[in-house]
Amino acid sequence: MKHTLLGAIALLMTAGHAMADKVHIAFHVDENDPAVMNMTLNNAQNVQNYYAAQGDEAVIEIVAYGPGLNMFVAGKSPVADRISTMSLEIDNITFSACGNTHRKMSQKAGTDVALLAEAQIVPSGVVQLVTLQQQGYAYIRP
Repeated sequence: MKHTLLGAIALLMTAGHAMADKVHIAFHVDENDPAVMNMTLNNAQNVQNYYAAQGDEAVIEIVAYGPGLNMFVAGKSPVADRISTMSLEIDNITFSACGNTHRKMSQKAGTDVALLAEAQIVPSGVVQLVTLQQQGYAYIRP
């Protein structure tokens, strides 16, 4: 029983250490500006590289809404190739598209606006950022 208890304590300490070595970061894009989009992707890549070099893990979510949603619009995104590459190279990166903005864009276009395959639709970009911050994500606005 004593060894089982010590093993359980060691397992909990290891799990606690692993959780401490994981950083969560939310990036916010609300501008239809290729420079801002590229800066966001550069920052995300730099964060990933930094924490990987430390032996830690970065969980990254890039949330786009308003004019920034063009970052994820198929055929319009000036950073589509980079997003595709990053999604293959970084295990813990998520690209979240605001459902409110997407719905309004689609209504204005008269058809469903196609998004990049890497993008997931969330109900609201702003609410997603609030939720992520409540979950302990660091918030970065490039």
